[in-house]
Amino acid sequence: MKTEIADFGAGCFWGVEVIFRKLPGVWDVQVGYEGGDWTNPTYEDVCTGATGHAEVARVEFDPACVCYRRLLEVFFENHDPTTIHRQGPDYGPQYRSVIFFHTPEQRRLAQAEKCRRDESCEYVGPIVTAIEAAGTFYRAEEYHQRYFEKHGVKYVCHSGNGKKQPAIQ
Repeated sequence: MKTEIADFGAGCFWGVEVIFRKLPGVWDVQVGYEGGDWTNPTYEDVCTGATGHAEVARVEFDPACVCYRRLLEVFFENHDPTTIHRQGPDYGPQYRSVIFFHTPEQRRLAQAEKCRRDESCEYVGPIVTAIEAAGTFYRAEEYHQRYFEKHGVKYVCHSGNGKKQPAIQ
């Protein structure tokens, strides 16, 4: 079996990790930092907003079981891609909406999905998700890995997906 990697920043990485772990065909999810200027940043460094890193979930998946397009759907449906540097109560550049692509095909699919959703008129504003080439992924400290699972937390830290609410008749 050959697996592939996909990296997504959608706010607090604890919630993103949980969402992707539940998806059939996903073999592993690690949380970490990507897209910044510092080498080996710590959680405390990233929280200052000065490193330029986003909190991300690195998803290892079997493309024979789950396609990258499906990962994109899960990504967009489980956070608000219309907010800049914010998800729910969390704010700062580390919580930005970003897709880090690993291949030209991932880039093409990510751009197409972003465009499709932006043109759908389903969202409260334009999609601000950045699409960037994957850089160095720094695995977060061990206490962040499977955080909710380790602590028996049933909490979901993501609320809303940026879509317009249907009108009440």
